[in-house]
Amino acid sequence: MEVIPAIDIRDGKCVRLTQGQYDQETIFADDPVEVAKKWQDLGATRLHIVDLDGAKNGEQINSRLLYEILQAVEIPVQCGGGIRDFMTLKSVIENGVDRAIVGTAAVTNETIITESISFAKEKVVISVDARDGLISLDGWTKSTTIDAVDFINKLEQLGVERIVYTDISRDGMEEGPNFEMYENVIQKTSINIIAAGGVTSLSDILRLREFGIEAAIIGRSLYTGQIQLEDALSL
Repeated sequence: MEVIPAIDIRDGKCVRLTQGQYDQETIFADDPVEVAKKWQDLGATRLHIVDLDGAKNGEQINSRLLYEILQAVEIPVQCGGGIRDFMTLKSVIENGVDRAIVGTAAVTNETIITESISFAKEKVVISVDARDGLISLDGWTKSTTIDAVDFINKLEQLGVERIVYTDISRDGMEEGPNFEMYENVIQKTSINIIAAGGVTSLSDILRLREFGIEAAIIGRSLYTGQIQLEDALSL
């Protein structure tokens, strides 16, 4: 199972939010590019970049930093936040992003899914962000009544191969992932799942791997030192 360090960018800095709350921010570094190089040097095989400003505002805000990271590292980069239309997705892929992650737009505009899959199916990832099993939008600031599992099944029918599933209530809380939800999703779909939110220990990573999760994104626990990347990669 792949372990992927997260780099969340807000106002040009590397930060972590608690449960997606923009007023509960911790700044971990002033230079996301240096953070990206650090994770690569420690052995990361992929990076997960999120433009938090873009996720909230609906368009990429920190694209300059994204492209600086792409120039600074040699490992694949997946990115999300503010990718709300096909042309933006096409642009980030053509500029070197290995996987483009679509969140809100995948819920509000099915066309972006079909267009993106036709363009580069293996490079398209849908972000399924849920609180209490229901989809949230616009950088997790807007709730819906859409059932996450039903939505994932729909994505699979549309040809989506891979999702990032984030349990918002666990994100940044260092309380462990929502294993019950991951088990539920795995039982009801064959889509590839990247787990995000609440990965706090090496045992969390091992348990996710036992479930058949493809990869785990780790954020706060890496920055606080609760998980050492070298240890996670050696499992």
